[in-house]
Amino acid sequence: MPPWLPLALLTALCLALYNFFIKLASAHVPAAVGAVVLQLVAAALGGLWLLQLKWQGQPLPVSGKGLGLAAAAGLGVGLAEILTFIVFRRGVPSSVGTPVIVGGSVLLTALLGLLLLREALSWPQAAGLLLIVAGIALLARGH
Repeated sequence: MPPWLPLALLTALCLALYNFFIKLASAHVPAAVGAVVLQLVAAALGGLWLLQLKWQGQPLPVSGKGLGLAAAAGLGVGLAEILTFIVFRRGVPSSVGTPVIVGGSVLLTALLGLLLLREALSWPQAAGLLLIVAGIALLARGH
């Protein structure tokens, strides 16, 4: 087993909880309120981690490019959160909406990596992406 796999699976669990709780919250708060609360809690968590690293004396080198790319990622996740609240507010089941959103994200990220970063895919990896496309088509078909 690759050494990164347990951490990646824990990350997947956290992402699953994120999507699950957005689904539940979408029935109780407007999308804008839910997105702001979600982002404030996430920012507080990140801030605590940053403070801990600082207190431990960890070097924290920062570049303008790194900050700009992190801000672009924040823009993407902020919009994704708002849109996820809206999707679920429209009554889409989490068992359909989440796989379409997450699978679509995986597919589009892979395409960006291929086209813009010139990354390569093996045949099994390409087949996996095609299965994601098929899965999204099957899930969306019933709704």
